[in-house]
Amino acid sequence: MKRKILATLLSVAMATSLLAGCGSKADAPAASGSGDAPAAEGEVQEITWMFWDDLNATEDLISKGYADVIDRFNTEYEGQYHVTPITTNLEEYYPKLNALVASGDVPDVFIVSPGPNLTDYVEPGVAAPLDDYLADGWKDTFTSDAVFSQQTYDGKIYAVPLNIAAACCFYNTEMFEAAGAKVPTNWSEMLDACEKLQAAGYTPITISAGTAWCLSMVAGYLCESKGVDLAAIADGSGTWEDGKLEAAATDLVELSKYFQETAAGDTNDVATANFYNEEAAILIQGSWAIGQINGENPDFESKCGVFQFPGVERVIAKSDSLAMSSTTECPEACIALMKMFTDDTAQKYTAEVGGKIPVTKVEYDANVAPAQLAYVMDVFSGAKGTFGFYNESMPSTEAGAHFDDDMVAVYLGDMTPAEAASDMEAFYAENCR
Repeated sequence: MKRKILATLLSVAMATSLLAGCGSKADAPAASGSGDAPAAEGEVQEITWMFWDDLNATEDLISKGYADVIDRFNTEYEGQYHVTPITTNLEEYYPKLNALVASGDVPDVFIVSPGPNLTDYVEPGVAAPLDDYLADGWKDTFTSDAVFSQQTYDGKIYAVPLNIAAACCFYNTEMFEAAGAKVPTNWSEMLDACEKLQAAGYTPITISAGTAWCLSMVAGYLCESKGVDLAAIADGSGTWEDGKLEAAATDLVELSKYFQETAAGDTNDVATANFYNEEAAILIQGSWAIGQINGENPDFESKCGVFQFPGVERVIAKSDSLAMSSTTECPEACIALMKMFTDDTAQKYTAEVGGKIPVTKVEYDANVAPAQLAYVMDVFSGAKGTFGFYNESMPSTEAGAHFDDDMVAVYLGDMTPAEAASDMEAFYAENCR
């Protein structure tokens, strides 16, 4: 497999930059990831943390929980450590993070998706191994070693998970009842429900087809339903042109007839808002959206149901994770912050308010947690396993992005399902085997 373009760029950046990621509070820039020198004795060590939401403007309950961690950290370690958030939005997060990395201004702690995305920061040495820090008993607080499976490379852990979420389908129970639609358990029933909803005057599905990962998440489920074997395709014993991707992409086109008219241009936030503002009956998203739905429209929780994407036996599972810069000069401050994200206070909030599954052994009150969390737990318990996002389960981020782009092209009618399969096979032959 050819060396990743991004990893190459980041390697050059790391090799040519000696900028450190920690400084005294007096000298630290407002939204920068580095200082000129380590803090002198008695000075406050300033670090940065990069995240994909605006902590001051968000109504997302998970983001509000993260903001609380930042406030608690700065209060508890006042006079010793201080963290300054660097925030953006989800669509611009990785381009901005990569720009900072390429300039040698790596945030001390940054959020990252596990799998090939994290690999892009592990291979060039941007992310630091965390095993020594976890060995002090911190790792024992997590539910199992399995939660680190996608954060582990060559036997070393490079990121700490914060929660677990499942990709699923949210639905408006009142709209379903009014339309005479039943919760689908297979593909035929999914199309039947959409037909009934549409006939009743509802927009069946809201989705951001303009945000490529949202569309490819649906495509990933459809590939799963057709039996696509990513491992076999990656090692050359399988092929994208065996008819399975073509069949999945054909189903995607069929399902897209029920998307909102503005799907191609809607952002993920707009598509989600369409759902909790009751402008559409189904939102194909993930349980990470529970905090956003309930934060923006608390009254909607009582009519928000959840079902597993129909026609599959496994569910897509994902976790937010934190990585630490290998060039930070304040590792103790970084680890203290990361530990606070996984302490009992933060993890109880994750479940009881945010509606995500904790990664530690913390006990939480299921009776006060969002109703949707119980539904998601039912989905997990009924599934025969989990798998990752398709674009995060391929040999490289470039391969995942290529899949994303091909699925968007199919949706837009710029490429046929057969052409998408042929294009993916050609890409893999040149770049992944």
